[in-house]
Amino acid sequence: MPAITRIYLAGPGVFRPDAVVWGARLKAACEWHGLQGLYPLDAAVPPFDGDAEKRRWIFRQNCGLIARADAVFADVRAFRSESEPDSGTAFEIGAAFALGKPVWLWLPGVSRLTPMHGRIQNAQHFGHWVDAQGNVIEDFGAPLNLMLWEAAESVITDAEPEDAIQTLAREVRVHR
Repeated sequence: MPAITRIYLAGPGVFRPDAVVWGARLKAACEWHGLQGLYPLDAAVPPFDGDAEKRRWIFRQNCGLIARADAVFADVRAFRSESEPDSGTAFEIGAAFALGKPVWLWLPGVSRLTPMHGRIQNAQHFGHWVDAQGNVIEDFGAPLNLMLWEAAESVITDAEPEDAIQTLAREVRVHR
């Protein structure tokens, strides 16, 4: 099996006010552990006449980075909801899995033993778990949707990104 060295850094960090600084922090942690971090904002978006062209360029650029990567480190913390990750990150996990790339999920501060219903406010049990709107909450003993959970090599729960990438580097060495 070839060595894993290039890591695509997926996650909602690209939406942070300090997105470039956040990416540099993740990439520095990767470099410290002998990995190369590939961050979606590494390439500057060229000027385009319209949003459609810009959207397509970003999409192709990120898919290209995933294809070049040896593995994906995906920040799946709750984003714009109380329990679900960023939808773009979920897509990137699926794309990487379809390409045969190993995926490590980063779920900071959430125990692997926390069931999804434990992350949703006002969840109620009526023979099965439901949210406040009455939608069924899957109950497979994992804090995330089963499709994401099962796509992963492992789930890292360290709170700080540097610690999580250290754990990733250790697990990548074992994965080889």
